[in-house]
Amino acid sequence: MKNIYLSYTDSFKGLSKEVWWLALITLINRAGTMVIPFLSLYLTQNLGFALDHVGTIMTCFGLGSLIGAWIGGKLTDIIGYYKVMLISLSLSGVLFVGLQFLEDFYAICGGIFILMIVADAFRPAAFVALIAYSKPENKTRSVTLIRLAINLGFSTGPALGGIIITSIGYAGLFWVDGITCISAGLLLFYILNPKKARVMDNQKNLNPTSAYKDSAYWIFIAAMVMFGFSFVQYFSTIPIYYNKAYELSELQIGLILAMNGFLIFAFEMPLIKYMERKPWSKITNMIVGFLLVSLSFLVLNLFSWIGILIIGMLLMTLGEMIAFPFSNAYAMERSKRGNQGEYMALYSIAFSFSHVFAHNYGMRSIANYGFSITWYAIVMICVFGIILLLLLNRYTQTHQKNEKLI
Repeated sequence: MKNIYLSYTDSFKGLSKEVWWLALITLINRAGTMVIPFLSLYLTQNLGFALDHVGTIMTCFGLGSLIGAWIGGKLTDIIGYYKVMLISLSLSGVLFVGLQFLEDFYAICGGIFILMIVADAFRPAAFVALIAYSKPENKTRSVTLIRLAINLGFSTGPALGGIIITSIGYAGLFWVDGITCISAGLLLFYILNPKKARVMDNQKNLNPTSAYKDSAYWIFIAAMVMFGFSFVQYFSTIPIYYNKAYELSELQIGLILAMNGFLIFAFEMPLIKYMERKPWSKITNMIVGFLLVSLSFLVLNLFSWIGILIIGMLLMTLGEMIAFPFSNAYAMERSKRGNQGEYMALYSIAFSFSHVFAHNYGMRSIANYGFSITWYAIVMICVFGIILLLLLNRYTQTHQKNEKLI
């Protein structure tokens, strides 16, 4: 037991205090973002929207996320990651509070759209901050620490969200989201001010390559779109599946989602440290993660036992634990070729692009064809993403000598 404990704590050694502070800010911010997992239920049950309307609203969510990531990347290269993060956290807090007062369909579409532009400008800026605050050899583990913060927040957020919904209603979620975003912004202002924070990696490319002309990176981004298309179903269609197919309550749904975050918090860091010691490429690890996520959907169709929901969540969680840190680390390494904000914005946009189509597709597919066909289609999308990663692996091996990072 002592050896297990020492091995676990050893996996956290060597990370800078700035990365730890960034993780705490992320934790506070993410713990409050409890509206998102319940958004589809809020729209259907509390406001009475049909599934096709919910799909349209979630498309606005994705479009705002996409534009926000692009703007965030541009602004990061112009004014710096610190200012972008501070503005995003502060304004999104105000917008989260205001969102609860919108009830008209078009007003909600516009409100969600604007909110996500502001909120998701934070992501590419945070990635660039992570590059600056972590040593080159610690980047994958630094990414993993941030993910631990995200998932610890995600494990507590939905559970608290379920309690808040059952006790005081959905309005409480919006207030908590707003207050925590503003609190995270205040902590950023006082702790990670550029005058106080140390920059560990300030390497700049004097002859940058445009991310938009990087062929290998585009294959990678296309694969991440497929991964995101599958993954985001757990934030829209899967909660509805739990509710409609198995009649789970919001509290029960929140607890299942919380299990995902707890498992990641407990096991991801030692898992990533273990996998880093193996002679496997980041691309190979991403393929393994992708395969596990596809299986998480497949088992839902193969078994009707209610316990399969837990098994499906475990498979998805393990796949997420592997795919996200290594894909993020791959993008961070690749970003040294050019403007880092541009590269990391494209990485964020890949998932934002998935939001644009995935939620809408999932809702409309369920309404027209049912859950079973929808899950099989998601599995096929995962297979296509794996094929793209295999192509990327071959491309990388073929052009390895000409593709060395500057």
